[in-house]
Amino acid sequence: MKQINNITKRTNLGISRRNILLVGVTAASVGVMPNFNTPTFGQEAPLKPTAAWDKIFPKSDRVDHQKVSFSNRLGITLVADLYMPKNLDRSRRHPALVVGHPYGGVKEQTSGLYAQTMAERGFITLAHDASYNGESGGQPHFTASPEAFVEDFSAAVDFLGTRPQIDRNRIGVLGICGGGGFGLAAAEIDPRIKAIATVSMYDIGQGQRQGLAETLDKAALKTSLEKISAQRWAEVDGAKRAMASGTPEVLTNSSSAVEREFYDYYRTPRGQHTRSTTAMALTGAAAMSLFWSFEHLDWISPRPVLFIMGDQAHSRVFSEQAFEKASEPKELYIVPGAGHVDLYDKVNLIPWDKLQSFFTEHLPETRASQSKS
Repeated sequence: MKQINNITKRTNLGISRRNILLVGVTAASVGVMPNFNTPTFGQEAPLKPTAAWDKIFPKSDRVDHQKVSFSNRLGITLVADLYMPKNLDRSRRHPALVVGHPYGGVKEQTSGLYAQTMAERGFITLAHDASYNGESGGQPHFTASPEAFVEDFSAAVDFLGTRPQIDRNRIGVLGICGGGGFGLAAAEIDPRIKAIATVSMYDIGQGQRQGLAETLDKAALKTSLEKISAQRWAEVDGAKRAMASGTPEVLTNSSSAVEREFYDYYRTPRGQHTRSTTAMALTGAAAMSLFWSFEHLDWISPRPVLFIMGDQAHSRVFSEQAFEKASEPKELYIVPGAGHVDLYDKVNLIPWDKLQSFFTEHLPETRASQSKS
């Protein structure tokens, strides 16, 4: 049965859905790849405490944190933060969540906040850096790869399923923004993901093709692809790698409300992190335009899906479309007074109780999980 909670009247956000592209040819090209040195990690590194706290949110004294690494199916080494409740009963197996970050973000930002908070509420959680981003491997860095970003979620499930404290039959996914779209795609093809929740979800492929417009402008898309193709030739001939930034470096009088919203998070101490530039290689936009998050949502059923969005969010079209296309059981939960980025870190607006109750209900303890023996 469909459930729609906390619905409020849609507001006029004063933006053009037709003209907003996430990371595409309309974004600013900076022409130079940001400086990045990728650390070397093994196939699967042992769990170890992190010496310095490098997150943008305070460290909880109720949670143990460890940095881990593991490889995905494509041979890319992923680096992640594992959060475990300090009062964990180690004689039993427990539910776990893979937490995916926004497109262009890193695990030290909003996904880490969600992972740590859900660990405070009793779940073992894993916040990973997507391939080609943050501390994870993949070269050249800041490459958009839909296949890799989806595969990362399944690789995280692989890793969690080998931990002695985790019941591999009680693993869910929580994805924020672009991580929600990629997490949905992973759940479509990986039935080991038993429940999935998205927050302020973006379908990055649709955003690349048509922004927030309701229909695709094929002529505009073809023009974009022509520009991307021209840039590929330029780089083949020795030009510097062109980058498209998802967040402006400076605001002007003409900056849109959406640009200001992202700037306030990614370019200020509120959410700024040195490994999160929000830039991706311009040429990757072509591959991303082929990515569709919602085409096979019915494959997830009978596993449950929860879509959470703010009633003021410019991105709400994505959650609404996904909710309509998904099969039961599904739920759309709307947070009054919240915009898209508000749900990244405004803890008084994030519906923690709803997330906890959803995963508690749909990742239930079974007789097999009551003992590790």
